[in-house]
Amino acid sequence: MSIRHIEADSGIETMDKLNLQNPLFATYVIAASLMILKAVSMSWLTVARMIQVKGGFRAPEDLRKTPFNPDPKPEQLAPDDRVERIRRIQQNDLESLPFFLAAGFLFVLTDPSLLLARVLLYGYVVSRLLHFAAYLTARNHETRATFWSVGSLILVFMTCWTLVAALGH
Repeated sequence: MSIRHIEADSGIETMDKLNLQNPLFATYVIAASLMILKAVSMSWLTVARMIQVKGGFRAPEDLRKTPFNPDPKPEQLAPDDRVERIRRIQQNDLESLPFFLAAGFLFVLTDPSLLLARVLLYGYVVSRLLHFAAYLTARNHETRATFWSVGSLILVFMTCWTLVAALGH
């Protein structure tokens, strides 16, 4: 068998792994999709909260009269804690989720056991959802930090696993 044939087989083998019939890749796709939907929903939640409290706007043009803001007032540009809380949750997502999307994808390429992948990938999702719930309900820093730490340690583990696998080839 030639080197070219071996390289072609390796590429085909990798591509075969990247489909939804592969339970390992499907696990990643489910976890990643849930995290993307969660992150995107924060924008919608921010807008809903701004409409609900009629404030927390950021730009001067937001004070124009519209069907959603029929009686604009300058104080609507003042920060509103209920709106800012959602923005902080979204900011935390924007700081964390890209690492998960990359680390999770690279991790599944190392072909770990399905059980390990499910525990780690779904564990990350659960930790982020619990972090969201704790932040939304104004739990103390230690509670939020505990849920954040679980997700962070999962990322560190998956990244180190991937690095060891890559260095071993």
